[in-house]
Amino acid sequence: MTESTQLAPEGLNSSTAGHPRHRMLDNDRASEALGIVVLTADPGHARISMVIREDMTNGFDIAHGGMLFALADTCFAMACNHPSLDEGTITVASGVDINFLKPALLGETIIAEAIGVANTGRSGVYDVTITRGEDLLGVFRGRSRTIASPGKK
Repeated sequence: MTESTQLAPEGLNSSTAGHPRHRMLDNDRASEALGIVVLTADPGHARISMVIREDMTNGFDIAHGGMLFALADTCFAMACNHPSLDEGTITVASGVDINFLKPALLGETIIAEAIGVANTGRSGVYDVTITRGEDLLGVFRGRSRTIASPGKK
């Protein structure tokens, strides 16, 4: 899937048929507030974007690092959870590292792309790049752990 869909104010997955959808975004109010757009949602791979708004900038008039982290973390979560299947488990972060390389500025559209690197048993490793056009803004490595869904045994 490569078409994009803007996360709608009334719900992240009120997209039309044929657009990428991811089950974890059905009730993700944080991603909705950030205005995240889903570009790709496939098992082990996700690509999303976000426009830097004024309320996302810090005292230096650049995007707050937490905004880039949130975008990368959401992309990581999408990549390590199947977009449509619910088999009684979820995959969560067990640890992450991020390196900020260049700043994002007001009005810019930034893209995060996550790719699975390794999966062994219930553990995985995913790499996420944050870009603005051809510029690499940051790299994020997430370590995942699959656990029982809350409320399910």
